[in-house]
Amino acid sequence: MKITILVENSTSRTHNKLCASEWGFSAFIQTKNANILFDTGHSEIYWRNAQNLNLDLNNTHFIILSHRHWDHVEGLKYHNFVNKKKIIMHPEVLNKAPNEVVDIMKKDFEIVTTDKPIEFSPDSYFLGEIPRKFSYEKGEYKGDKMLDDTALAIKTEKGVVVITGCSHSGISNICEYAKEISGQELHAVMGGFHLFEDDPSAVEGAVNYFKAENPRCLYPMHCVDLPTMTKFYNEFGMQKLGAGDEIEFKE
Repeated sequence: MKITILVENSTSRTHNKLCASEWGFSAFIQTKNANILFDTGHSEIYWRNAQNLNLDLNNTHFIILSHRHWDHVEGLKYHNFVNKKKIIMHPEVLNKAPNEVVDIMKKDFEIVTTDKPIEFSPDSYFLGEIPRKFSYEKGEYKGDKMLDDTALAIKTEKGVVVITGCSHSGISNICEYAKEISGQELHAVMGGFHLFEDDPSAVEGAVNYFKAENPRCLYPMHCVDLPTMTKFYNEFGMQKLGAGDEIEFKE
C-alpha cells in the first residue's frame, strides 16, 4: 500500500518544486484492492499536485470524506473526474457541508452516507460515527458534537493503518475504534490529530495513549501546533510529512 500526501499545511522538502501546500488535508491511498482519495483540501491544489506527481486521480475508485469542514471538502469544486465516482461520508456531511459543495456532490458523484462502519473494499474500512471513550478528549469542535468526524482504517500484515482528517472526535477515540473494527493492533496513524498546546489534557492523554499502544509509525499533520509537534517528536521521534511525501506499508 502506498499513501501519497496531496494536501498538507506544508510542502515536502523533497517535492517543493512539484507540489504546493495549503491549510487542509488530502491523501491518495493505493491498496492492492482499490485507489482511495481521502479528503480534498479546499482548492485545486490536490488535483494539481497529483498531476505533478504523475498520479491520475481518474483512477480513483472511492472518495472518503473525513468530515464536512471547508478545508477537507471544498476541493471537490475543482475536480476533473470524467466518470461518476462513489463518495462515502457520514450523513451530516451532506446536511452541513457548504451548499456549493453539496450541490456538486449530488450532481457529479454517487453518494453513500452511513453513520456505521463499512468495509467498502477488502480490508479497507470507513469507520462511521466514532464512539467517545476517553474523557480527556472533548470529542467536539466549538460546541458542535461533530458526529460526522471519522477516519479510514486499512488492515496490513503488521497491523491497522489509520488515516485521519482532523480528529475532532478525538485521535485516541478514533484509534481505539479502528482497532475494534479492524481486529488489529495499531501499526501506523497519520493525518490531522487536532492537538494544541491550549488543551494540555488532550495532548497528554494522546501521548500516553500512543506510549501504551506503541504503533510503529506516527505522522501527526495538519491541525497540530508546533509545541505539540515538538512533544511528539521528542517522545516518538516521528517524521513530519508534507505535500508530495509518500509512505509505503506491506499489505
